[in-house]
Amino acid sequence: MTALWIKSFHIIAVVTWFAALFYLPRLFVYHAMTEDEPGRERFRIMERKLYRGIMNPSAVVAVGLGGALLVVQPFWLEQGWLHVKILLVAALIGYHWYCGRLLRAFADDRNTRSHRWYRVFNELPVLVLIAVVLLVELKPWA
Repeated sequence: MTALWIKSFHIIAVVTWFAALFYLPRLFVYHAMTEDEPGRERFRIMERKLYRGIMNPSAVVAVGLGGALLVVQPFWLEQGWLHVKILLVAALIGYHWYCGRLLRAFADDRNTRSHRWYRVFNELPVLVLIAVVLLVELKPWA
């Protein structure tokens, strides 16, 4: 029963984390298009609150509960699909970290990327989400 509770809250945290991973780069798209200072300041505040208040805590909880699941069910570590999933989670953590760097660039008015670049950047977590869901549900190399 414990594993089901951990898994349930892990899924909730993952959904929250992905919502932020999808929304923050979308804010970057609009921020890069904004030309007036009050608009840029509004985006700085929104981005900071999303990153610090939602994105960081949900990432910590998602990764922490994922680790807790491995403690409760260590046999999963013997399955190849989980190794790929862990690699994808590491890539997401890198993406998350890079979003933080982009956020700081916007906060300091040092953004050099176009809104088109952010539109493409915004789609990367979708590919990871598709891969992770397929790995978890289909469990290839189990």
